[in-house]
Amino acid sequence: MAQQAVQKNTVYVGGLAEEVNESILHAAFIPFGDIKDVKTPLDQATQKHRSFGFVTFLEKDDAAAAMDNMDGAELYGRVLTVNYALPERIKGGEQGWAAHPIWADADTWFERQQQEEEMQRIQAENRATMEAAEDLHRKKLAQEREGEKEDEIEIKDDPMARAEAEVLEQNN
Repeated sequence: MAQQAVQKNTVYVGGLAEEVNESILHAAFIPFGDIKDVKTPLDQATQKHRSFGFVTFLEKDDAAAAMDNMDGAELYGRVLTVNYALPERIKGGEQGWAAHPIWADADTWFERQQQEEEMQRIQAENRATMEAAEDLHRKKLAQEREGEKEDEIEIKDDPMARAEAEVLEQNN
């Protein structure tokens, strides 16, 4: 699995109590620097946050300070886990689908299709070339066998060739 790049100015805050909302999270982290954004993703079924959130600072140093000071701290009776956030990923492949429109993959899809078709065409050409080479080899072998039979027939009909063949056999 590839290592995902961390977002140095965004921190993940885990272990949030049910009462904590985005404004409380903002108030808890504002002492460390200017905050650009606070998110607490909601559970679609319950419409309550899923006990974690993200705080994005304007400065990386502020995020580092918040992480150093708030990891293991207590908020509303719950111990917080604070780490650098990983890039947003909802469902999907290598890049994830979170921030991509559905048609964003269209260009690469067509490119992959063309590469696949080109690969299939090359493989078909290679198969045809190999089959032609095998056919040529078989024909050549068949011709050589025919030539050997013709040589045997010529020896039987030619008394001089028969004598030479007998002498060669005796010497071997």
